[in-house]
Amino acid sequence: MSKIAVVGSNMMDLITYVNRMPLRGETIEAPTFEMGHGGKGANQAIAAARLGSKVAMVTRVGDDAFADATIANFQRNGIDTTHVLRTPGRSSGVAPIFVEPSGENSILIVKGANADLTPADVDAATPALKDCKLILMQMEVPVETVYYTVRKAKELGVPTLLNPAPAAADLDVARLADLAFLTPNETELATLTGLPVGNEHEAEVAARSLTARGIGTVVVTMGGRGALLVDAGGTRRIAPIKVEPVDTTGAGDAFIGSFAHFCTEGLPVFEALTEAAKYAADSITRRGTQRSYATLADFRARFP
Repeated sequence: MSKIAVVGSNMMDLITYVNRMPLRGETIEAPTFEMGHGGKGANQAIAAARLGSKVAMVTRVGDDAFADATIANFQRNGIDTTHVLRTPGRSSGVAPIFVEPSGENSILIVKGANADLTPADVDAATPALKDCKLILMQMEVPVETVYYTVRKAKELGVPTLLNPAPAAADLDVARLADLAFLTPNETELATLTGLPVGNEHEAEVAARSLTARGIGTVVVTMGGRGALLVDAGGTRRIAPIKVEPVDTTGAGDAFIGSFAHFCTEGLPVFEALTEAAKYAADSITRRGTQRSYATLADFRARFP
């Protein structure tokens, strides 16, 4: 089994399935509500673990019932919770999610204890980080903790991947130059570079501006249009996988978590991304976030 660490967020997803989004000031009835486990960091960790990777989570929870449920969920999925830290006086992170009949979603996030993850917490997790093949990060924790993790990983000789979501206009690309992988969507790519990304050519130019500044590989995710892989070897397109969407919540995290698994298992990057596209597409054929992530056996039954 590969070993992956995630320095990132966890959330409790509060999912409302709506017939349509309400107008400003309007109250309407929604047919269904569900709770589930989420947060970009936790989602990516669960996807990798479901596929068979050995995963360690570095995160913070509050001192509420959501914290207990989050830790138990990690443990059920075989994730090392040694560095899942409780924060007194804080709520755990929550994410109210609204899902339309098309499967498209709108999401609010309340970071809660995720906002308290510090560089000192990363230092304390050094035993879990030093033997990893890849460290995953996202932007639902303090940006200084992200920068510090990139630097710490370089000292340890461990490659890093940053999913720059949610997009942050003030993210300092110069402090990300040691990343092995950056995985923005088109909106995040435009925010990071200040360049237009209205078509694939523009997205490639914008991604190339980041590799020119030292980032090893940029993977631009484009939803139903697939993804672009931009690195020193050129640009390649990962074709989309056509499925009937039920709920797209967490699809991007399924893509990244599964890519981490396939990449650290030894697949070349392009092949790992191709498998990840299949895994993400499979996830949107079912409701929910983590609950939609397949085990390796179930995934191979659908995508041999």
